[in-house]
Amino acid sequence: MTLPTKPLALTVNGQPVGPLDVPEGLMMQDFLHEYLNLTGARMGCGQGICHACTIMVEEADGAVREMRTCITGAHWFAGKKVVTIEGHAQHDAQGGLVALSSVQQAFIEHFAFQCGYCTPGFVTGATVLIDQLKRAPIPRAELEKTVTEALDKHICRCTGYVRYHTAVRDLILNTPGLLRG
Repeated sequence: MTLPTKPLALTVNGQPVGPLDVPEGLMMQDFLHEYLNLTGARMGCGQGICHACTIMVEEADGAVREMRTCITGAHWFAGKKVVTIEGHAQHDAQGGLVALSSVQQAFIEHFAFQCGYCTPGFVTGATVLIDQLKRAPIPRAELEKTVTEALDKHICRCTGYVRYHTAVRDLILNTPGLLRG
């Protein structure tokens, strides 16, 4: 039995992809893994609860938001711009690493992960938070609550929450323009 397919075209990490014939019910995580060999979005729970599978979707105004790939079909992303964990760092034309993102660097500096399985989701969530704060800075008094709310939906089985939280808080404190007052 052959599964029905539809063409899918989108932009992944700044590169156009497709159109490719993709099974209609294929989840985005499976598309990334099986068609593009991008395996950073991890299968954790398979139910959209743990957020290990999140990627960023760029909105028309340039803002980014998190999307869970284990519960969202690949065709939902048709025509959209997405960034996977593989697209956070800067690379040269040959694919060599130039620089980590500020979030990735903060996580390393704070030893903010243990096994690393959940880290792609936490990097994505923190990056989305930083983007939101660049667009709408918050009062300093709301920082702890804001970081907690942004990272709360991400599950770490090794219990690295304190270090993730500290890394994101310190990054925000040390990035001009994200806080007011």
